[in-house]
Amino acid sequence: MQATEESVAAVAKPDTVSALERGIAVLRCFTETRRTLTSTELSRLTGVPRPTVTRLASTLVTLGLMKQEPEGDRYMLGPGVVSLARVFLAGLDVRAIARPHMQALAEEAGGSVYLAVPDGLEMVIVEACRPRTTMLAPRLDVGSRAPIANSALGRAYLWALFPEERARLIETLRLSRGSDWAALEPPLKKALEEGDRLGYCISAGEFHREINSVSVPLVGPNGEVMSLNCGTAAFVYTEDHLRQEIAPRLLKMAGALAADIGGHVPAPR
Repeated sequence: MQATEESVAAVAKPDTVSALERGIAVLRCFTETRRTLTSTELSRLTGVPRPTVTRLASTLVTLGLMKQEPEGDRYMLGPGVVSLARVFLAGLDVRAIARPHMQALAEEAGGSVYLAVPDGLEMVIVEACRPRTTMLAPRLDVGSRAPIANSALGRAYLWALFPEERARLIETLRLSRGSDWAALEPPLKKALEEGDRLGYCISAGEFHREINSVSVPLVGPNGEVMSLNCGTAAFVYTEDHLRQEIAPRLLKMAGALAADIGGHVPAPR
């Protein structure tokens, strides 16, 4: 899996502060593959004029959320982001409860197991477990992102939403992906229909062509929707293997975790 390359331009809303929205959009430009960016690159990715980006970057540097190279026009995330992330993760109690369930499945299935939460049009991994017995499993870390439209993590999350909320998010995805949407919509629709029938969603080489994975939504005690995922190299997990072997194990694990946290796993409709 890789981070998406779509623009992170902020969409102005009447009840939001546009300057703050733009600042957050700048921070979201940084990914595992885009660790440093120039103001010109930040402007292109956000759709915000370069002079405005420069002022935003200066403010974020002052706050410790970004750093600027001593010489030149390159920026990177600052230590302040780590502090915020640490506070968020510390409050996500489900991670500690989920970890033994996830590690057991990773060892049993021979694949990587992830727990992710939504952030805008992407899913962010908040817990990751890998089998100790193989080097073939994907090695995503906490903080890695996956697009909602064409990842199993995102599709399972989308499927679990209430119909009105799902429709709104799909429309936002359509607008954000532009000309790419024509290719993304049919497999997304198929995945959501499979969710209705089977209770899980698959991405077979659609997010990363060498990775096949399956995801199940998990609804927390307060109604928050998360996604659990198990996947590995496509030549190890064929699509048939995902359906026949991995999906039932993931559903069973999700059910056990849901019972532990007082949540539930949405049933097929």
